[in-house]
Amino acid sequence: MKLYIAGHQGMVGSALTRRFAREPGIELIHRTRAQLELTDQAAVDQFYATERPDVAIIAAAKVGGIHANNTYPADFIYDNLMVAANAVHSAYRHGVSRLLFLGSSCIYPKLAPQPIPEDSLLTSALEPTNEAYAIAKIAGLKLCQYYRKQHGVLFHSAMPTNLYGPGDNYHLQNSHVLPALIRKFHEAKEAGRPEVIAWGTGAPRREFLHVDDLADACAFLLRLENPPDWINVGSGTDVTIKELTETVAAVVGFTGEIVWDKSKPDGTPRKLMDGSRLAKLGWQAHIDLREGVARTYASFLEEKAAGTLRM
Repeated sequence: MKLYIAGHQGMVGSALTRRFAREPGIELIHRTRAQLELTDQAAVDQFYATERPDVAIIAAAKVGGIHANNTYPADFIYDNLMVAANAVHSAYRHGVSRLLFLGSSCIYPKLAPQPIPEDSLLTSALEPTNEAYAIAKIAGLKLCQYYRKQHGVLFHSAMPTNLYGPGDNYHLQNSHVLPALIRKFHEAKEAGRPEVIAWGTGAPRREFLHVDDLADACAFLLRLENPPDWINVGSGTDVTIKELTETVAAVVGFTGEIVWDKSKPDGTPRKLMDGSRLAKLGWQAHIDLREGVARTYASFLEEKAAGTLRM
């Protein structure tokens, strides 16, 4: 089976590559961005026509934290719309038998019920700070749903919760909370600083999933004969930002004081995915947060030493 993983150099794509490289009978197909610009419709179509993959996983996306989404919304909506449209349409045109599109929990309304069920999609307004990215991801999900409905192709989607793991982005402004904390505590420990300032009160609750668990969930979904059009993928548990911060500090070995700057915003009080549909199908996460953070910090140190750290 020829499996194309779009975005194989990113955190998610790298995890998918690790997961499927150990599967017998699978030939992995990869293209770097320099080799294939996914926003270029003609180039994507030519790639599918030439390589003829049997299965495709679309893990490529323009991603970033709140600051990046707020600052570059036009880039986020355009790039992600083009990637989704080109990948899905050309896959259909050239006979890809199965396609799994990866989205994000931010597709759901800002005021969705907690835990967030799949059925809450498009029931109310999105979170304004990442609306552009969310709209593009919703479009990708709907492309898969409607190509499946109209053309009978087995195109479906998975919506992961907050992801972390090897190959993450550690930029202090453009990264997500967990990798930013790892870098912040590591640099404070290295410099011997007595304290680290954390934003807000630490009260909001968030869910985190190790990227290797997501890759395992994708392998599980691709084995289902009749998967849902889209399904949540999460760990099933959440922690407060304070608990997360203290866990990262302990794993990194920072022994100073954590000072909470309560003048900074907390954001949404809680964000937890309802993973009951996937659990009923027979899949659950295996890597708990402490173990996952330890693995991620070890990989941070390796990437830093190798000069490959994204920061």
